[in-house]
Amino acid sequence: MGRQHNLTGRRVAVLAADGVEQVELVQPRSAVEDAGASTALLSLKPGQIQAMNHDVEKGDTFDVDRVVGECSPDEFDALILPGGTTNPDKLRQDESAVAFVRNFFATGKPVGVICHGPWTLVEADVVRGRTLTSYPSVRTDIRNAGGNVVDEEVVNDRGLVSSRNPGDLPAFCAKIVEEFAEGKHPVHPEGATASR
Repeated sequence: MGRQHNLTGRRVAVLAADGVEQVELVQPRSAVEDAGASTALLSLKPGQIQAMNHDVEKGDTFDVDRVVGECSPDEFDALILPGGTTNPDKLRQDESAVAFVRNFFATGKPVGVICHGPWTLVEADVVRGRTLTSYPSVRTDIRNAGGNVVDEEVVNDRGLVSSRNPGDLPAFCAKIVEEFAEGKHPVHPEGATASR
């Protein structure tokens, strides 16, 4: 058995909106909670968000814990961005969500993103010089934003953990728990802003 990663005391933000792919919200959140982390579901407005199954069938609704525009990256140790096609499309059109993601990346704290989730990263201009994977339809956008795309089950680039689709969830969940336990990475990549 691999060594256990303990996330006790870690606070993980899950940023999602209506249209989030349900398994990509539920399984990663459960994985980090099972490892001891506390999670908060951040969204664009208070109330609930509507999750989807396979993008087209309504799933469950989930209670929003916090409105992203009222949150600071300083409050959290890690960030999860689930997929589903309409979820990141809504997030990337919201200035407060995009700013939160951009500011979160600037901290060097770990981020997990899956499926269509990188659309929000592209909007926040944080994929430049990073290697990641995604759902196939998002890959051209990542390349155009200066990212390097690979087709692998799970990719880790200095704390940015990415996967392609729900089939990758077991590997994705294991890797985010590992990276979230490791914590902050130095902010130094090409194109990223460093203090000196």
